[in-house]
Amino acid sequence: MTTTAPVHPVDEVPPVRQLAAFGLQHVLAMYAGAVAVPLIVGSAMKLSAADLAYLITADLLVCGIATLIQCIGFWRFGVRLPIMQGCTFAAVSPMVLIGTTGGGLPAIYGSVIVAGLAIMLLAPVFGKLLRFFPPLVTGTVILIIGLSLLPVAGNWAAGGVGAPDFGEPKNLGLAAFVLLVVLGVQRFAPAFLSRIAVLSGIVVGLAVAVPFGFTDFDGVGDADWLGISTPFHFGAPTFEFSAIVSMLVVALVTMTETTGDLIAVGEMTDRKVEPRSLADGLRADGLSTVLGGVFNTFPYTAYAQNVGLVGMTRVRSRWVVAAAGGILVLLGLLPKLGAVVAAIPAPVLGGAGLVMFGTVAASGLRTLARVDFKGNNNLTVVAVSVAVGMLPVGVPTVYEKFPDWFQTVMNSGISAGCLTAIVLNLLFNHLPSKAGSVAPEAAVLAGGGAEETVEKSREEVV
Repeated sequence: MTTTAPVHPVDEVPPVRQLAAFGLQHVLAMYAGAVAVPLIVGSAMKLSAADLAYLITADLLVCGIATLIQCIGFWRFGVRLPIMQGCTFAAVSPMVLIGTTGGGLPAIYGSVIVAGLAIMLLAPVFGKLLRFFPPLVTGTVILIIGLSLLPVAGNWAAGGVGAPDFGEPKNLGLAAFVLLVVLGVQRFAPAFLSRIAVLSGIVVGLAVAVPFGFTDFDGVGDADWLGISTPFHFGAPTFEFSAIVSMLVVALVTMTETTGDLIAVGEMTDRKVEPRSLADGLRADGLSTVLGGVFNTFPYTAYAQNVGLVGMTRVRSRWVVAAAGGILVLLGLLPKLGAVVAAIPAPVLGGAGLVMFGTVAASGLRTLARVDFKGNNNLTVVAVSVAVGMLPVGVPTVYEKFPDWFQTVMNSGISAGCLTAIVLNLLFNHLPSKAGSVAPEAAVLAGGGAEETVEKSREEVV
């Protein structure tokens, strides 16, 4: 008798109805963040309402294509894990600066295309650096990702940044109600429903929000039924040196963030990210960024909020996220459908976001539980990295007197904390030890959770 090899949960294909429900849940988790980047950049450049709508539909279309490339993959493009792709917030400040100082959208798109090509070229280099991401570093980065996202959920729960009723008790009450629904469904509902607890909470929250006047569907009537993004809609790209340099800095930041997200999903899905698969994932990021520059949108990266959703729902299939990519493509081609999703009130998303982003932080703690903290400096690595990562989150203006390139790197708590964790791990666990301490070759592994090797080396030293 012949037996078929078991299919890894990442490669399982759920039934169609589950694909649709799980996929929609991922779309709702990242939609607000996905449309925020074109809204911020377009508004700063004082674009017309029609051009803003065009930027949003183009962004959703390329989000979907980028997600499909990352999840399904072809040749050496795509990590083939459940990873959602979206516009990176790290690029917002540089793009606003480029767009408002005379370069306009063509200069932005020229720099985005160059950055995407650079990411594809540098992907193999980053892949070889994976040995510098032991559980000490990855757990710290995952923890920082979750903590950095919690203020986003808090702003949503209060009504959304800039909302006239920001912080009103009714907004926080709606968010709390959605949170309770999510927890109730996850605890008491049947298995299938518990896996779409976030979607259930959003649907129930929206149903409650409509009669209480939280929603505004005026934009649905104004939206077109069909919209197709054409290459270089705003003109041929221009390549300005200063714009390219600033976007290359952004590229390094997004590669660092994506590396953390890919490793986090690998931990959650029990499919460890290897150097080759990491390079494939970063190469897909670069290709998606090039497509963004061609199709009138912006740089792309893995979305951390969806990492939390994978951990919370325990649905590990990459085909679920591929289905979400297909939904995003539809939203990009059908602006009216996108307008319906955009009408979901911020407090509803906030209630769901609290549990999702908290799950990311908890996953980081779970990874750190595998690290040996006895007789070494690993606790210092975690403490300082989290502190540096949280600094721009707690004090957003802390680096405003510094040069733009420095702000681009350090204003992202994720990239700041990740870089700090890597450097400190090198300092304490990779450099030669002081006389009488752990042997250097054992110290290399100290941050990686190889406690047995470290203890053995200590015995030899004694």
